[in-house]
Amino acid sequence: MTERISSVDVLDVRFPTSRHRDGSDAMNPFPDYSAAYVVLHTSAGATGHGLVFTVGRGTEIQVAAVRSLAAMVIGRPVDALVADPGALARQLIGDSQIRWLGPEKGVVHMAAGGLVNAVWDLAARRAGRPLWQLLASLSPEALVAQVDFRYLRDALTEDEALQLLQAAAPGRAERQRRLLEDGYPAYTTTPGWLGYDDQKLERLCAEAVDAGYRLIKLKVGGNLADDVRRMGIARQAVGPAIGIAVDANQIWGVPDAIRWMRELSRFDPYWIEEPTSPDDVLGHAAVRRALAPMKVATGEHVHNAVMFKQLLQAGAVDVVQIDACRVGGVNENLAILLLAAKFGVPVCPHAGGVGLCELVQHLALFDFTAVSATMENRFIEYVDHLHEHFTDPVRIRGGRYVAPTAPGMSAQIVPASLAAYRFPDGPAWAIEEAA
Repeated sequence: MTERISSVDVLDVRFPTSRHRDGSDAMNPFPDYSAAYVVLHTSAGATGHGLVFTVGRGTEIQVAAVRSLAAMVIGRPVDALVADPGALARQLIGDSQIRWLGPEKGVVHMAAGGLVNAVWDLAARRAGRPLWQLLASLSPEALVAQVDFRYLRDALTEDEALQLLQAAAPGRAERQRRLLEDGYPAYTTTPGWLGYDDQKLERLCAEAVDAGYRLIKLKVGGNLADDVRRMGIARQAVGPAIGIAVDANQIWGVPDAIRWMRELSRFDPYWIEEPTSPDDVLGHAAVRRALAPMKVATGEHVHNAVMFKQLLQAGAVDVVQIDACRVGGVNENLAILLLAAKFGVPVCPHAGGVGLCELVQHLALFDFTAVSATMENRFIEYVDHLHEHFTDPVRIRGGRYVAPTAPGMSAQIVPASLAAYRFPDGPAWAIEEAA
């Protein structure tokens, strides 16, 4: 019998990170890192895992969106599905009725991404490879076929993408070997949450340097005097040779961003991340012009490849920050990686939230292996939270990601964690409610 997708489970899983202000920033002072967790089941007993990252309230809405789209996956032949995940991505994202709720943005688009990522996880498991190696094994022609170029051709055509991938093809095997031996550079946001006191900030900054990180990140935007003090503490703790990126999490308008960052420029910030609304392409360009040569980074809340295209066309960003769960899954992130390569802009993936480090490392390692072929000025974000809940957690050694070798996209959550942190009736939440 033909193996088919027999069912799709979607679970509301939440972790009470707000208790210790883990993940706190100017826009999200008390986040509970959460996920709409997706499991595809096949008639042969195989599984594929994906998730959509959230920060607490509203996760039930994300779960409902995934369940709505899951009906378009159930019953599909597995062989055809894993051979061409792009066909599913185009159907989910392009469905005429669902599309009205976006289009290509927000809860429904992220739900499609969660399902698409689960399909890629299933494909990598069937191939017996980690996702980054599966993607890197595909021919340039096969990779181009996975991308929807409909809205991108004014910036990147299929022929240009093919030429980029063909140019990077020589040396793929050597770069894979290098990743397996040396890993990929990481930067850490662990010291920089806005809710941490000064003593914790100073201690964690020093520990990050001792652990081998060459770039750390601090959250800013709550209070200017506090930010000046905290940046001074961090700079004193890490010294002049370590980069300090800062992240405003969209809290400012354009004039405020320029004014605030001019005050912090004395501490030599490596970049300012999300200085204003993630939808404001021209605002990012204005901030970049005003603050040059300070770098501007954005991407974790950028809705889709079209917006990344415009940010690059407008000269609005120095650093592209892809997110494994914000856009429509692996296929759309392939498009964004190709756009960044076309414009010569480095990609430093956003991560940190539950599962984001696990998932996005595959995209960065694939980018180095098969697209950009460089690690220059590139880092993957790392936060030391919640990795113990995954069956294949990220590993960091000497401030670098250790390349994953287990089959899949590293998205599977430990069953005991699913049971403990399911919302609202998991035992961990019963304890939280009592507290």
